[in-house]
Amino acid sequence: MTSLTHVELVWMAKRVESWIRFGRIVEEHPVDRSCRVVSFEPNSVFAVVRWAANDYGTVASRIMILRAVSPRERYATLPTIHPGADILLHLSGWPKVEKALRVIDPIEAQGIDPVEVAPEHWRHVHNRLSVNEQARPYTRDQHKAWLHRRRVRP
Repeated sequence: MTSLTHVELVWMAKRVESWIRFGRIVEEHPVDRSCRVVSFEPNSVFAVVRWAANDYGTVASRIMILRAVSPRERYATLPTIHPGADILLHLSGWPKVEKALRVIDPIEAQGIDPVEVAPEHWRHVHNRLSVNEQARPYTRDQHKAWLHRRRVRP
């Protein structure tokens, strides 16, 4: 049994598109011309964006920021993510997805890799954006505190 978390990504231009916004992919396997499977190590954080349309426009858009789980750890089951993951953020609808994407950009502008951001910040962003409120920005001081906490945790 593998300990990796596998994410199936489908790309059918202007119909169904899914991609990794950030994350450290450790394996990648093409399935066919429109599908590939990417894999993540346990405890790694990654973002998946999914978008679908029909002849009349967008029918679904979604962003999920997830943490890959270790074997025997509890997780949420999600379509196309095997075995599942710890959900840090899950938003649907283009306005909320767009706001979530705008939260990631300033983090990267500070030179912080979003995979290293404190999980509680992603949960905060989920909670705020899901009720149409503005999320607090992620600061360098928060990030330093998170890195220190992570080092001292067993």
